[in-house]
Amino acid sequence: MISRTPIAKTSLAFVLAIMMLPIGCSRTTRSSSPGPEDPDAPTEFTTTDTGLKYRILRVGSGDKPGRESFVTVDYVGWLDSGREFDSSYNRREPADFNLSSVIPAWTEGVQLVGEGGMIELEVPSDLGYGPAGNPPEIPPNATLHFKVELHDVR
Repeated sequence: MISRTPIAKTSLAFVLAIMMLPIGCSRTTRSSSPGPEDPDAPTEFTTTDTGLKYRILRVGSGDKPGRESFVTVDYVGWLDSGREFDSSYNRREPADFNLSSVIPAWTEGVQLVGEGGMIELEVPSDLGYGPAGNPPEIPPNATLHFKVELHDVR
């Protein structure tokens, strides 16, 4: 039960104000979904020589990574069925990694977008997890889909 004394009212107001702070301070809270796309982003995919399909959803203004670059990204991944299998947005924590240490589609695809940009990838099985899949989330021979926002290249 909350007391109706002035001290309790002040304390309650203080606690409520503190609880509201993260809402107004977007620098400390991460989005649970990808950011905006460019209004003129293509609706059709481009296919590379390896079979990777991509479309640049937001052109970045920063550096593009190389094969050995370390990057910070946010991403969401889903299967053909639409079932989401992984999301840094849901964890509210970006991923940091070396581009040479991920599936071939990411090594190739993330190099196509500049820092601050966003790309959508459609990944054929041979550029993803192949016949083995990545149980229990990714079945064998699965086509994967990702939206990736590139935050930092180093």
